[in-house]
Amino acid sequence: MEASPALSRIGLAGLAVMGQNLALNIAEKGFPISVYNRTTSKVDETVDRAHNEGNLPLFGQNNPRDFVLSIQRPRSVIILVKAGAPVDQTIAALSATGRGLLYLGMGVSGGEEGARHGPSLMPGGSHQAYTNVQDILHKVAAQVEDGPCVTYIGEGGSGNFVKMVHNGIEYGDMQLISEAYDVLKNVGGLSNEELGEIFAEWNKGELESFLIEITADIFKVRDDLADGFLVDKLLDKTGMKGTGKWTVQQAAELSVAAPTIAASLDCRYLSGLKEEREKAEETLKQAGFKEVIGSVTSGIDKKRLIDDVRQALYASKICSYAQGMNLLRAKSVEKGWGLNLGELARIWKGGCIIRAVFLDRIKNAYQRNQNLPNLIVDPDFAKEMVQRQAAWRRVVGLAVSAGISTPGMCASLSYFDTYRRGRLPANLVQAQRDLFGAHTYERVDRPGAFHTEWTKLAQKSGSGVGALN
Repeated sequence: MEASPALSRIGLAGLAVMGQNLALNIAEKGFPISVYNRTTSKVDETVDRAHNEGNLPLFGQNNPRDFVLSIQRPRSVIILVKAGAPVDQTIAALSATGRGLLYLGMGVSGGEEGARHGPSLMPGGSHQAYTNVQDILHKVAAQVEDGPCVTYIGEGGSGNFVKMVHNGIEYGDMQLISEAYDVLKNVGGLSNEELGEIFAEWNKGELESFLIEITADIFKVRDDLADGFLVDKLLDKTGMKGTGKWTVQQAAELSVAAPTIAASLDCRYLSGLKEEREKAEETLKQAGFKEVIGSVTSGIDKKRLIDDVRQALYASKICSYAQGMNLLRAKSVEKGWGLNLGELARIWKGGCIIRAVFLDRIKNAYQRNQNLPNLIVDPDFAKEMVQRQAAWRRVVGLAVSAGISTPGMCASLSYFDTYRRGRLPANLVQAQRDLFGAHTYERVDRPGAFHTEWTKLAQKSGSGVGALN
């Protein structure tokens, strides 16, 4: 082990892929760092990488005591281990006493590449702890034209909550892109080569983003084990770590509609039922179900379809981001965090998985109006939704008639169509609730709560609904 000539500026415990890369990033930015891991081979591996990647000021420690003592005061340690008991165990191993510990929960997005070269960082908790490491975080984070992709999020668990919602939005984004692919491939009959070109082209315009960029790359990769393209050989079962589920649970707890994110989660669950789906396909064929894709595809204008899908994808994404932002606002109000939604959009512009050029427009929308109730009603976004709605409806209609499920696009469109209507059929639901449960209702023309004996009155008028047991 190389001995540290002076005390390290910061320490990092937990040297799996993300931990190693973040430690190397910190060292590369000129901050001496001590690293520790229960498995010492990981420490050696990280020290070797630091040596090979430019003799970076990174120092491995083999036990918790040496690790802690090698860091200058006030000692700051990044812990990157699995959530739950491992975190508690690590904190217990590193702290002599529980006194004076400041805790900062920090969301880190961008995967291993981001961690190594510039992630989006979402630190929340002790403001004092943040100021202790602010200079490091500012250098280590992804850099965009209006600053580093890090900001103090707020008190308590706000940093991790914001990262969770980021992941929920990411679920929605990935689902919507997969639906665009499904429609273009199965209705438009486009090849992987064409799809690669289309996504690369889209990445030069309003859809420019990390996920669109990597999607273009995916379509270009040929299979090295057999003929054809690799994407076609992948099993259609999506894994998940749980952040999408937590986002939907939180939305339900806070009474915030998040249908696009929920639809993407449902799709992951359904994708897991691979054998059931194959049997269902067979059973329904035997029952006389005829595939309708072919008949719809025959008269398709490819060029128009591609442009329609682009517009539908963009409009659907706005709805998905609107749902995520409204969830963040609701939690901020509940917890008194004072989240700055425009600033959150800004720190997602670089380093993270959902980074996209239109986050700059979201930032501007909240700067124009901090109390914006929904992105859909920002004047700029409202115009774009109106311009794109015809294309959006064509794509969803086409998909429905072709028997292709587009749950994300449909959920986004339903969200838009529900939110933009001044009057909904909820009046009928209120009447039903009052009839069977005497839940009362309000009226549009006078104040107060009302209850009606609906069944009696209906019978009087000669069109009774029959007795209810």
